[in-house]
Amino acid sequence: MKRNIILMGPPGAGKGTLAKQLIALGYVHISTGDMFREAIKAGSELGKLADSYIKHGDLVPDEVTIGLVKERLSQDDCAKGFLLDGFPRTTPQAEALEKLTKEINRPIDVVINLDCDKNELVRRIGGRRVCKNCGAPYHIDTFKPKVDGVCDLCGGPLYQRNDDNEEALKVRLSHYTNQTKPLIDFYQERGLLANFDSLKGSEALFDEIAKFLKS
Repeated sequence: MKRNIILMGPPGAGKGTLAKQLIALGYVHISTGDMFREAIKAGSELGKLADSYIKHGDLVPDEVTIGLVKERLSQDDCAKGFLLDGFPRTTPQAEALEKLTKEINRPIDVVINLDCDKNELVRRIGGRRVCKNCGAPYHIDTFKPKVDGVCDLCGGPLYQRNDDNEEALKVRLSHYTNQTKPLIDFYQERGLLANFDSLKGSEALFDEIAKFLKS
């Protein structure tokens, strides 16, 4: 069974849903945002260093992020498999990750890349709505609330995030493509890349990926 995974895919491809499904198989889901928050809360030296940048609105330097990744992946709960989400984002980060995972004897087994048609991404993201009070997610096509514009859970108003409109999405997709293309090539050359079509729907996609991981 493939244990140590990197999850890649553009905004709206379904990474969040897939990550939740893979957690049920025993994988530890690690996102850079969660990792920063945990390290800061724990008060580790690297956590304090990361916090000093975040407090001033600065990007956390690669060497700090990579140190935190190594610190997190070395923990006992990652021994049976981890799912890395949101890292690496650049080729230098990928090279550093390759080195550190070998050092701690937890090398990456596979990079799951979710492919998705651009028009479908626009439809998915453009239709997303979020509750202002509790943050519950909805969609105008696939997950409608019982009462239009009202959250089923708390009765709060639903709204569309500023970055979920079509123009903002085009910018995000452009950045993603520019950043990610070198990474796809990087992992393709190493024989680690596995592409999956996220248009299949979340359940069919999960079944296909789960079967692949167990092979």
